[in-house]
Amino acid sequence: MSLLSLLACSLLALPALVAGSPLPPPLSYFRRNPITRREINDATVRRELGPLLSNGTLMYGPEQTAFDTMTERWNRFVEPDVRVVVVPFVESDVAKIVRYCNENSIDFLVKNRGHGFTTSLNSFSGLQINMERLAGITISEDKTTVLLQGGVYAGPVIEALWDEGYITTTGSAACVGVLGPSLGGGHGRHEGLYGLVSDTILHFNVVLADGTAVGVNATSNEDLFWALQGAGHNFAIVTSIVKTIYPRQSPTWYTHSFVFSQDKLETIFELLNEFHTSDNGTLPPLMGATYSSFAMNPSFSETEAVISVGFDYNGPAEEALAMIQPFTEIESLQESGRDVTFPEISGVAAGSCGGADYILSSAMLLEYNITTERLLYNHFNEKVAANPELGATAFLLHEGYATAGIKAIDPASTAYGHREENFIMLFETIVPEGSDLAEPATQWAKESVDIWNAGQPDRLPSTYVNYATGNEWETVESVYGHEEWRLQRLVDLKAKYDPLNRFRYYVPIEASP
Repeated sequence: MSLLSLLACSLLALPALVAGSPLPPPLSYFRRNPITRREINDATVRRELGPLLSNGTLMYGPEQTAFDTMTERWNRFVEPDVRVVVVPFVESDVAKIVRYCNENSIDFLVKNRGHGFTTSLNSFSGLQINMERLAGITISEDKTTVLLQGGVYAGPVIEALWDEGYITTTGSAACVGVLGPSLGGGHGRHEGLYGLVSDTILHFNVVLADGTAVGVNATSNEDLFWALQGAGHNFAIVTSIVKTIYPRQSPTWYTHSFVFSQDKLETIFELLNEFHTSDNGTLPPLMGATYSSFAMNPSFSETEAVISVGFDYNGPAEEALAMIQPFTEIESLQESGRDVTFPEISGVAAGSCGGADYILSSAMLLEYNITTERLLYNHFNEKVAANPELGATAFLLHEGYATAGIKAIDPASTAYGHREENFIMLFETIVPEGSDLAEPATQWAKESVDIWNAGQPDRLPSTYVNYATGNEWETVESVYGHEEWRLQRLVDLKAKYDPLNRFRYYVPIEASP
């Protein structure tokens, strides 16, 4: 459903006087909050909160048809208990919503595109702030920055800038939000040149846990500025940002893909290791990304996974082909390449945005262990044979981005704790609706991560926060960094900016008692 169609479904631009489902006991919401209301339901919230907000704000309760659409998420195994949805029309509404929730012991959770899949979100029950109407994209007059509101997602941002001859750092998939990934750092195809999504943010407009609206940058609330760049989900609601933009490098990108049989595995991953260290220890910055995966493809084999490898280059075909020549010399089952615009290349990942019952796991690596990749491949085939329903949708994804821009930034200057890593690993499968396969899928996910991590025994496990699942094998240290000083600083800042732990639903950091 389009955004305009969705908004047209709203029956509650003004508060409604209808019966609603009761919210959980207030004391389950806030800690150390002495003032509570024993009985408050969604209709009461809408009746009381509506007059405080701008006329364009929309509100939904569970009895409305659009409510399910407003609360749906990418992973249906992640189901926050949403009792009422508020869609603010202007940024100032957000502070008013937070203050009302605080005064009435109601928990609040921000949703933009709904792609976060950590199971910690399942502990939420209360009011959802849906940011989708805060979708402004404003390029500055001097064409050096762009103002993005908190509800924007990558596709429209990429297209608006590209049409003007500019780019900025965003995540890889066009359908995913910009602000959510940025709070966890944010990886994407331009990071070899400019760093993470968060590295190009100059200013945040945020609402703190107490409902105060403040500006945050390198000279104002600078300690919070540090925390927002890598652990931001724990500290504030971002209503807008100012972000650096850059002239685009080329009018086209070149994308090239291969499908290989399993006997080429060792050669492929040896070449990928060399490729990612070929330019002063990193992937050449204009080679925006390399992707490889293990997955079943019945067109080639019913019993053995194939190895897919792809390259996205920020420039013309002839330059890209010269770089990837060693891969073109390997006999492949299938090969293709084409020139595209950057909006087209980011749109290729849109297929990852439909809702389903996903089981996932993730790891980060400094380099590929060739022996481990063979073990993973064999393990993958064994699991597919034992669980064909899961195997039909399962894959092991290897993401590699150019990292020169990330590594040029002092690791201590932001909360993001994994600048040394070169690769992000992801296991994913879909559990068929109504089946009892969630447990074997979870076991498969855990075993895959264990194999990846065992392949680098001298390093501590790391997890990209935006791929965190909330499973027991993830620790706070693996997500936010293993340095004791980094974790202590995050804990101290949590105690300063969110002492009652309002923001505790996305890979939470606990404040000291």
